[in-house]
Amino acid sequence: MPPASPRGSSASPSPQTLFDRADQLDLRVPTSCGRSGRCHECIVEVKQGGEHLGPRTPAESFLRDPFRLACQAEVREAAAALRFAPLTRQPQILMPEAGGVPDLDPLVQREGDRVLFDGEQLDHYRGRLLGLALDLGTTTLVLELVDLEQGRVLAVASCENPQRFGGSDVMNRISYDGGAHRGELHQAVIRAVNRLARQLCRQQDCSRRQIYALVVAGNATMRELFFGLEVQSIGQKPYKSLVEHEWRAGRRQSTSLLVEARELHLRLHPRARVYGLPLIASHVGGDTAAALVAIDAWNCRELVMLVDIGTNTEVVVGDGQRWVAASCPAGPAFEGGLIQYGMPGFAGAIERVRWVDGGFACSTIGGGPPEGLCGSGLIDLLAELRRHGRMTPKGVFADKAYTLEVAPAQGITFSREDASHLAQAKAANYCGQYIALRHFGAAPARVQRLFLAGGFANYIDVANAVEIGFLAPVPAQHIFKIGNAAAQGARQVLLSRRRRQAVEALVPTIEHVELETTPDFFELFVEGCQFKPMPDTF
Repeated sequence: MPPASPRGSSASPSPQTLFDRADQLDLRVPTSCGRSGRCHECIVEVKQGGEHLGPRTPAESFLRDPFRLACQAEVREAAAALRFAPLTRQPQILMPEAGGVPDLDPLVQREGDRVLFDGEQLDHYRGRLLGLALDLGTTTLVLELVDLEQGRVLAVASCENPQRFGGSDVMNRISYDGGAHRGELHQAVIRAVNRLARQLCRQQDCSRRQIYALVVAGNATMRELFFGLEVQSIGQKPYKSLVEHEWRAGRRQSTSLLVEARELHLRLHPRARVYGLPLIASHVGGDTAAALVAIDAWNCRELVMLVDIGTNTEVVVGDGQRWVAASCPAGPAFEGGLIQYGMPGFAGAIERVRWVDGGFACSTIGGGPPEGLCGSGLIDLLAELRRHGRMTPKGVFADKAYTLEVAPAQGITFSREDASHLAQAKAANYCGQYIALRHFGAAPARVQRLFLAGGFANYIDVANAVEIGFLAPVPAQHIFKIGNAAAQGARQVLLSRRRRQAVEALVPTIEHVELETTPDFFELFVEGCQFKPMPDTF
């Protein structure tokens, strides 16, 4: 965003806040408490000039640098260099696919004037039966408003996950939620979903009291935080949620969750049912279960592999008879975290990179000036550096340079440290795929369908990803990008009783592989840190 303008001589009697600066810049910062510091929706990231702000107020005590509440952070000096941005930037999302809805038979039904959920009356008919499907990612939230009678997606809304102030990956958020401010992450995501639901209902001229069901697809940490549950056990060996521990001890019939909306302070119909898709094991959560729904896993009769790429990448290999799953703690590097000029897939992010005539040719999301590098651009950059001899497999740049200029006009560079962070993130993805395939007893060439799930995966150059070892060397004609599979699966479960029953039956049969307990994990990880293709045989 552009720098703020210096304060003029006619300063207002009351101190100016970052919210006042945002007003001057016509920058939208959300709030629902009249700027009193109670709702915590106006969290901003201070990118430059934080030293010109006053000390934190008590209302900001739950935040760490560089995050502040816009309504509380007082601007103490006329700082032209002050830069900040809200945490509700619009991500690049995949719109829902067109086509019919399989097995249209939602648990929410109408009988005359009665609205029923699985036979239990919730309400009288208010003119529409609506539901929500939520893809609850570590980086972004995607919410679909669905007509339950027609099986049709009416509208989609999304935002950056507002929990970023607690850390960019699940382990940091687990640590944050175990501290003095437990519950803040839960409240932040509930507020975000309420805001998106309100936005969708305004677009469709409907009432939130007409929403009777919400299906949530998220990894174990994201799901438990959404439902307000304790998450500390997920961050400690054996890395399982309390819900999973209870299920394994026989105290639960399933790892799924079902509560009423009013219990979570969701502004839907108070008795709307909120369903959290079942957890598979450890960090392999409901988002993976939803992706398996999206590919009709129970109908597979050939060897398939699902790779859902994100801050935490999940890998599932199976043939309809046997399923093996693994979770890769890849971290946020390929989503912009830890990279000096990295950023998620928002407008201005470099998404394509080519080496042309001794320099880099870049294209950005939205076509505007480059602001940073997102994951697809980073994969292209690494592949181009390797392809043209500008970097060794171990990440050493030509001429032993420390930094390379990617977009000189904007001052965007790429450093050895950046490459090191990406190498470790790539190694996690490498190990997850390699170990899952080897455990199943199948080389990459045997995979008949490799499904790439997630918004990030949809935009990567597959050949470049294989070349640097980010993806297993499955033949190109067998690789299929399936977009936001978590959202698709959540929607299908929302609309189909049979699919909900099928995923509940499938999840307990999946064999989970703990990567860290694999005897040669460390050797594989070191090998995976190199930017070169994965072996095609084991």
